[in-house]
Amino acid sequence: MRPGVVIACGALILTLAMGVRHTGGLFLQPMTMDQGWSREMFSMSIALQNLMWGLFQPFAGAFADRHGAGRTLVGGALLYVLGLVIMANAETAFGLNMGAGLLIGMGLAGTTFSVVLGVVGRMVSPERRSLALGIVSAGGSFGQFAVLPVGQGLISSVGWHDALLWLAVGILFIVPLALAVRGTNGGALGGQSIGESFHEAMRTPSFHFLFWSFFVCGFQTAFVMLHLPAFVVDAGLSANVGMTAVALIGLFNIFGSFLSGWLGGMFSKKWLLAGIYALRVVAFLAILMLPLSVTTLYVFSAAMGLLWLGTVPLTNGLVGHIFGMKFVGMLYGLVFLGHQIGGFLGAWLGGRIFDAFGSYDVAWWLSIGLSVAAALLCLPVRERPLGRLVGAS
Repeated sequence: MRPGVVIACGALILTLAMGVRHTGGLFLQPMTMDQGWSREMFSMSIALQNLMWGLFQPFAGAFADRHGAGRTLVGGALLYVLGLVIMANAETAFGLNMGAGLLIGMGLAGTTFSVVLGVVGRMVSPERRSLALGIVSAGGSFGQFAVLPVGQGLISSVGWHDALLWLAVGILFIVPLALAVRGTNGGALGGQSIGESFHEAMRTPSFHFLFWSFFVCGFQTAFVMLHLPAFVVDAGLSANVGMTAVALIGLFNIFGSFLSGWLGGMFSKKWLLAGIYALRVVAFLAILMLPLSVTTLYVFSAAMGLLWLGTVPLTNGLVGHIFGMKFVGMLYGLVFLGHQIGGFLGAWLGGRIFDAFGSYDVAWWLSIGLSVAAALLCLPVRERPLGRLVGAS
């Protein structure tokens, strides 16, 4: 399969998988109001989704590395669809956690970054890899921009229950797209075993710096994505304004992901990552300290969009550069686990903090402190291949 076709289909897969995932915040208010649930209960299911996504991501990546991405994507898509159907019909916390939490989380593990980016990373030359990863990552950003209005329109026209079922139909389109990326696995490459690759990563400090900096990214993006629509409505603005704000993050992230991938091919990836986390501090301070208006909100969304998934091609690029491409799906899945542990805490703590204090202020300040820590964690990353790769070349 030609690299251009794989890149295009990979971007479309991320458009669907990430686009539907980002509609979660739109369902918070209508579902909790109709079902009599607390925000913490709904937030817990999305937090569990993030955690399951992270826990299963290394296994999905390892399976794709050994057996190809096609089977992984099909299985992930079917789990995703089942999770949406169960979520639509949930009447208890258990049902909500099973559908929105466990099954959608597993589905996301099989249909998103470690699987898709692993294929793309192996199919392009090292010189073009960062840019290709940025282009595919932008697909996830486009999904956030394109699918959110569809989700809001479905909720308004047919209600939240049927909206979830129509989104499940959309996820089924991943199955034919998976045919384009069914080949190219890392298991065909010689060298290390998967166990040796894992132990090598655990002994490498740079891997842990990337893990914990990505933890912060997950905390921030999950908190903002799930709770920004409710934050906006609480401030007296309309639900459509909240939806538009989240969609703007997706729109500007298309450019942010592409720009990060392009710049990552020319400049130090670790310094670009540190810069992204530092600039997020400025954005969070602005939304917290300035009076909230439509203009302020949209400027914040545009800024966050430019900084949103730009961490993905840079982090994935560093993992591949440092450890090689044979088991990049598994290794990136492990780093992504850190992202999703952070996502679990960001989604759940946002609801917990609101229920405890009646506002999100503490969560915003926590995001600011963590962003400073993430910027500092990126600086000691050793941005060069390990000795065995240098020797092999």
